[in-house]
Order: sequence, then C-alpha cells, then structure tokens
Amino acid sequence: MDPEFVYFDLDDTLLDHQKAERKALADVRARYLTIFGALSVDELQETYHTINAPLWRRYADGEIGKRTVQQQRFEGLLEAVDAPHADATLIARYYMQRYAEHWAFIPGAQDAFGAIADRHPVGLLTNGFAEVQEKKLDQFPELRERSEALVICEDVGVLKPDPDIFDHATEVAGVSHEDVLYVGDSYQSDVEGAQPVGWHVAWYARNGTNGQSTNERSFAFSDWAELRDRLC
Repeated sequence: MDPEFVYFDLDDTLLDHQKAERKALADVRARYLTIFGALSVDELQETYHTINAPLWRRYADGEIGKRTVQQQRFEGLLEAVDAPHADATLIARYYMQRYAEHWAFIPGAQDAFGAIADRHPVGLLTNGFAEVQEKKLDQFPELRERSEALVICEDVGVLKPDPDIFDHATEVAGVSHEDVLYVGDSYQSDVEGAQPVGWHVAWYARNGTNGQSTNERSFAFSDWAELRDRLC
C-alpha cells in the first residue's frame, strides 16, 4: 500500500521501553539491595509485570487513576518481597528518574522513522502517561518536529484499543480510515485496535507473532529496514 498517513506507536515500537524498564529496575535493585537482592533482575522485572499489568488494565477501563497505578505497583512489589513497610513513594520516584535515563530508540527505528517521514506524512499515537510521553518527545525532538499529528491517548481521555481513539486520530490526520497505516508492537492494543476501524497495520513483532494473525490490510515485520524498504 501507499498510505496517505502513517501513525507510529511510541513505547516498544520506536523507543525501547522494555529495555529502559529493565535497566531502571536493575538500578532500583542495586540501590535497595537489602530489599530486592534476593531476586535477580529478570525475576524482579517479571514480578513487577505481574503486578503492573492488571493495574494498567484497570486504568484503561477507567476503574483507577494513574496515580494509583504509579503508587500501587511499587506497594505491591514491596509486599511481594515481604517489605511492605519500605517507602514505596521514594522507590517509585527513584525508578522514574532512572527510567528516564535509559530511554533510547530501538535499533533501526530512528532511521526508518526519518526515511518514512521524508516520504509520507507521519504522526504519533501513544497510550503512555501524558507527562512521561511529553518528556520523551522533549528528549527526542525529531519525533515531535517531524510529526504532523500527535495523539497522546490520556489527553483525549480514551486509551487504545478503544475504537474511539482511532477515530479521533483519523480526524486529526485529516484522511480516511482506509488511508492510514499504523506501526505498533502490541497485538491487543495496536493490531486488534486499529484493524476493526479500517486502518492498515504494520505490526512490529520483534519477538515473533506467536501464531497470532493479521487481516488482509496488515502485515508483521521484525526488522525496521524491512518496513523502511516497503514504504520508501
């Protein structure tokens, strides 16, 4: 296809959220070794995900606010390591400081984004907390400068995969649904969210598709050079 507009997801699509998260948790473990030292970094990240994922689902469903997510994920982590009386607020603040220090592009994503932006109008559509995403865009200004549309779902009040956010982003882009290509990594939020409204999807499946399928308007890729060559 030759899209009239290309939207990109941010976390784990253009920027390596998982790697930054892991490094930040490693920093937390090193600083608070008496609390987390019994766990390896991999075990710490797995425990963190087990606690954080259901909180995010409740946040996406409107059951809790983001401050609750930010606080309770570390309260739950401390309970999991039998340290419920440690200062969860202090640890959460340190984690966010270290997380910001580890932000970086996924290899190949920066060059591909620039090449595609030279050829097509582009934009960003992201689910993350607004103030964190804004800081990422400040750190990587070319993303903001090259984007003709910027949709941070929290600012709109609707999160992916709700079809309303894709309808809103289509309106912001000023094109028809069938003329949009969305580049994202999450099967649930990006592929299953964008396909039903008529968008095309380039699914960044860097760890494989695990047997999950796309429709005739979508395809999976694992190397950014593949997407760049396909669109440019």
